[in-house]
Amino acid sequence: MQRAIAHVDADNWPADAAADSIILDFNARHRRRIRLKTDAGEAVLLDLPKAAAMADGDGLRLDDGRWLAVRAAAETLLEVRCADPKVLVRVAWHLGNRHLPTEVRDDCLRIRLDHVIAQMLWGLGAQVAEVQAPFQPEGGAYGGHGHGGHSHGATRGHGHGN
Repeated sequence: MQRAIAHVDADNWPADAAADSIILDFNARHRRRIRLKTDAGEAVLLDLPKAAAMADGDGLRLDDGRWLAVRAAAETLLEVRCADPKVLVRVAWHLGNRHLPTEVRDDCLRIRLDHVIAQMLWGLGAQVAEVQAPFQPEGGAYGGHGHGGHSHGATRGHGHGN
């Protein structure tokens, strides 16, 4: 079984040399070690030195020198739109306060499907619709590109003042 031993950001690998691709949902794109199957059916062991936050278009180098293109799988998401920019800012604050991975797009926000959060968003005045799309949430101040989570470390913390 081939091993994927290096992760490279989208703009820094020879994408035209990709021998195959691998479609992964958001959770599967943040890993260090896992057995995967390429789109052509080849078994590959993801075996990175540390966990990587992979994004659509990134590359994985196999131990035999070949490249795999990482593709983001479509997932069921909530697309959040607001006619009033002030409402959008308020909605974004509430999502961040709940540490929800959020994809910030030009005209909307996208989050994972969550009916309780959808009710909250409607109550705040947002329009919410289910969509099928790749999910690439913001990495945040503590994460890499599109990581979607963060850690404060042992000595850092923050409050959620009300």
